[in-house]
Amino acid sequence: MYYFDQAATSFPKPKSVIEAVANTMEHYGANPGRSGHLLSRQAAEIVQETREKVASFFHAPAAEHVWFYANATYALNQAILGFPFDEGDEVVTSYFEHNSVLRPLYTLESKGIKLNFAGGKTGEETADAIVESITERTRFVVINHASNVTGDIVPLSTIAQKAHAVGAILCVDASQTAGVIDIDMDRDGIDLLACPGHKGLLGPQGTGMLVSKKDYQLKPLTYGGTGHTSESKDQPRTWPERYEAGTLNTPALAGLGAGLDEIEHLGGTEAIYKHEMDRLDQLLTGLKNTNVTLVGTDSTEGRLAVVSFGLPSMSSQEIAIILDQHYQIAVRAGLHCAPKLHEWYGSIDEGLVRVSFGPYTTKDEVDLLLQAIQDISEAM
Repeated sequence: MYYFDQAATSFPKPKSVIEAVANTMEHYGANPGRSGHLLSRQAAEIVQETREKVASFFHAPAAEHVWFYANATYALNQAILGFPFDEGDEVVTSYFEHNSVLRPLYTLESKGIKLNFAGGKTGEETADAIVESITERTRFVVINHASNVTGDIVPLSTIAQKAHAVGAILCVDASQTAGVIDIDMDRDGIDLLACPGHKGLLGPQGTGMLVSKKDYQLKPLTYGGTGHTSESKDQPRTWPERYEAGTLNTPALAGLGAGLDEIEHLGGTEAIYKHEMDRLDQLLTGLKNTNVTLVGTDSTEGRLAVVSFGLPSMSSQEIAIILDQHYQIAVRAGLHCAPKLHEWYGSIDEGLVRVSFGPYTTKDEVDLLLQAIQDISEAM
């Protein structure tokens, strides 16, 4: 199978990630922080090591500012629904957003919080529109760092400056960018950073995190056992326990730690990004010989290796089925959980076919993809 669905989850996983998961389950798969015995201490050490790696990777203030969850969706819910909004507060966001941001925001809207949507045809235009939409009433800005449909990257610096100037918090959904481009919470002005561990960070599914630069008085979404202050009726105030009720997925977090090591082994985000841009340039050049319609920019500037397209008189699902059944090519079709963006581009009815590359995507694989698209295009 030729896999071009890296924007959904990275595959194949590095061998070191698989080994880390198996080693944890085989040798010290106890509950971290719940018991004083050796196996529990070993599990806790693995979790702490991964927490420290994440903090270092994103330049977070300290390891306890990293809170682990099952996915980025939960992390975004914790950031958005846990934030202490007051009546009359406003939120600014973009048309690029995934439902993991949109649906929590609609929940806020039903409680009287005003939502302001901004957008443009590129990441730069979207950033400018967001800056223009921020007012003195804005309390929270949440932005998809890069679209999971078009790959357009939204620059953060001017957004952060304007948000902080009015006392607003900047929350960044780095689901597509974490592990692919360099993210520095200090440099980029990020207050809350949410991302999965199973995409660009190369870890297993079932991993995600929210990284908080400071204490924004978030209300925990989940209450329960933390292994600490069990005599108290209240959730602990200490981090990360306050935001991590219940047993963590130790094997998966061990795999996430190995994924971060693999990024370093591959040469870091700069080398990974260059590799993916080379494959993207190859794809975009080849698509010029077809009658596909691309959304977003048709260059390699200011974007990720994520491309969505359509073909005349064919639904995205039909194209994806042909690629899957006749060419053993895996892509993603439909609305990609980003309905407002598809409304923006007029593709809400038929959807689009998305292809996305990773650090292991080869030139030969992209050639096979291009040939398949050419075949389908000529057969119409």
